[in-house]
Amino acid sequence: MSTIQTGMEKAILLQADLDEILSQLHHYQSQSDRLEKVNKLYQKLAGITDLPTMIESFSIWLGQYVPHELIGYSSGQKMHMYCSCHGLQRRQIIKIAEKQLKEPDSTIDRHTVIDDFHSHKWSFENKKNSGTLILLRKDQEIPSDEMDLIHEAMSTLAEPLKKTHDYEEIFRQARIDPLTGLPNRLVFNERIDHMIERSKRYNHPLSLAALDLDHFKEVNDAMGHPYGDEVLKQVATAMQKQTRCQDLLVRMGGDEFLLALSDTELHDAGFLCERLCRVVSELDINSGTKKMGVSIGLVQWQQGMNKKEWLERADDALYQAKNSGRNKVAH
Repeated sequence: MSTIQTGMEKAILLQADLDEILSQLHHYQSQSDRLEKVNKLYQKLAGITDLPTMIESFSIWLGQYVPHELIGYSSGQKMHMYCSCHGLQRRQIIKIAEKQLKEPDSTIDRHTVIDDFHSHKWSFENKKNSGTLILLRKDQEIPSDEMDLIHEAMSTLAEPLKKTHDYEEIFRQARIDPLTGLPNRLVFNERIDHMIERSKRYNHPLSLAALDLDHFKEVNDAMGHPYGDEVLKQVATAMQKQTRCQDLLVRMGGDEFLLALSDTELHDAGFLCERLCRVVSELDINSGTKKMGVSIGLVQWQQGMNKKEWLERADDALYQAKNSGRNKVAH
């Protein structure tokens, strides 16, 4: 009896050892599978340099292993979302995601349920910027094994996100005038051809204003360059408040600006330019003897006119405004 009992005990111990070994093998296999999946994610994200494409690529990769309806990301001022829903449900889930992303919350993996959607949030922090990623999934919570994959993926996602932030900031700085915050000459050259082509194709009016500050040199010489820089900032802010989001106001350099007005005929563009003259004059900036204003040359693009000719005509109109008394619009 003692021999049989000993044999049974050994068999139980062997079975326990075997179960432990199998459990460890399963654990290592799961880890290996997750690592292989995450490596594919890393390869997928390696060459991406813009946030919308990165969020879309991450969502498509994750959808193979963790079904979900939406991945959203906010870096403060901008939100990027990739949603697989359509119609009314799409509008509903995007509304939920926008509200969630706007809420200040640094808690990692914050889980809430809103209108049958399970929402999870992750925060990304580095020295230069921060962001929040949200995942929305309908009807069911994410099981632990899928959540393990997501957590590992978040570690992989963090570095490409940082690089993309850095790239977008460099891209933004290259296109923004550092003094006034307006778009610069590069942006004008990039966008104006598209605006002309759109005007040609749809026969929509397009007007161009060339702007040059009056007596800015005297103000700069009398008050100093730091004061002149502040003046340019004030002028840019005042003029930008008068323009629409679809208009293109750029600082070309010094005290010269260009304003492209889409879907705007010469008559209406003239009213806007008169307003610009007024708001600059109301800044009440002077050198002691001369008050600063702005002279504006205005030209509507016409069929058959090329870009060079259009710019030259706006420049000619500008000098006509200068020569006929300044602080006025000529066309």
